[in-house]
Amino acid sequence: MNTLDQRTALEQAAQKRIKDSHALDGDVGRLAHFYRGWASSYDLDVGREGYCGPTVVAELAGAVQTAYLANDRAAIAILDAGCGTGLVGAQLKRLGFQLLDGFDLSEEMAGKARKTRVYRHVQGDVDLNGPLSDYCSATYDITICCGVFTLGHVRPVALRELARVTRPNGFIIASTRKSYAEATSFEDEVRRLQDAGVLVTAQCLNDGKYIAEEGAHYWVFQVPHRASAPAG
Repeated sequence: MNTLDQRTALEQAAQKRIKDSHALDGDVGRLAHFYRGWASSYDLDVGREGYCGPTVVAELAGAVQTAYLANDRAAIAILDAGCGTGLVGAQLKRLGFQLLDGFDLSEEMAGKARKTRVYRHVQGDVDLNGPLSDYCSATYDITICCGVFTLGHVRPVALRELARVTRPNGFIIASTRKSYAEATSFEDEVRRLQDAGVLVTAQCLNDGKYIAEEGAHYWVFQVPHRASAPAG
């Protein structure tokens, strides 16, 4: 096999793994098993596919801090929800953010994130489809969720828990693949949470660059001062 054929084969294998991950229906066991096997090649696979989501959400965090938050970047507490191997954390560190925590469903992916040494703490085996019981309310200035609001992964209702752990007047920054936004009730959930006073939409960048096969929408939500994310 020549170099070109080898590169094509690697790209096709990466595309297959990415597509296979979208068919897991949010099943915790299947997701954990899949990412256990994918952790070692994940960064290379998404890199081959031009994955720029982590850079976009980190740059949005930088813009939010500059425009709205009084503290310097080094003093901004950020939760990287669904941190994977730490791609977002690396971009945040590059921009001067230092107080970074992360969690992921996959312990193997979380282990990769720990090795980057950009996080204070990374926890594995955390399911964003359920209550984030290990995380206190109103803890983080910015909560970031990149790459998990995608088919087969996390349901839109997870926004409620992201709002709960974010401080009043803090921000949630999330990406949604276009196919996910079209196939789920994400925007309906956003409207419900807005009506309940849990969050407000500060910005939405539609049809942005994300990965080679498709784009994404990038959301910036603010948690109102009076919000306390009611149960339900």
